[in-house]
Amino acid sequence: MSFAKILCLSIALALPTAGLAQGFEVAFGSLQQGSDLPVEVNADSLSVDQANGTAVFTGNVRIAQGSMRLSAPEVQVYYNDSSSGISRLEASGGVLLVDGPDAAESKTAIYSVEDSTVEMVGDVLLTQGNNTLQSQRMIVNLKTGTAQMEGRVKTIMRTGNN
Repeated sequence: MSFAKILCLSIALALPTAGLAQGFEVAFGSLQQGSDLPVEVNADSLSVDQANGTAVFTGNVRIAQGSMRLSAPEVQVYYNDSSSGISRLEASGGVLLVDGPDAAESKTAIYSVEDSTVEMVGDVLLTQGNNTLQSQRMIVNLKTGTAQMEGRVKTIMRTGNN
């Protein structure tokens, strides 16, 4: 069988699950992530509102938890009612999420510490090695190490040296 026929067959087999799908599940990150690990935040400035239990980090915000790294221009932190822990983080202004060999970009992201999920919305671009996937929304489940991509999903799968 010629290379062209093999390539056409490979693309035909991949299309029903990747190119035409409204939802598409992929692996994300090198390890499963626990929400009980400490969250480290670095930023140029911080504004705290004790009344509503929030904090806003701005300027070169870098967040780390285990092997996961998130960066954005601004991140709003919402604390639990008891103020003893973080319930969620909302990043905006262009977000980069990196875990092991995988990287994802989007306009905004919400990290629900309690649910161990990261929801990325707006022009999501996931890069895994030489392969890329695009969609409008991606939900990363940090407990299982998987991601669900929703919206019009586009993937580019590279084979061999291409």
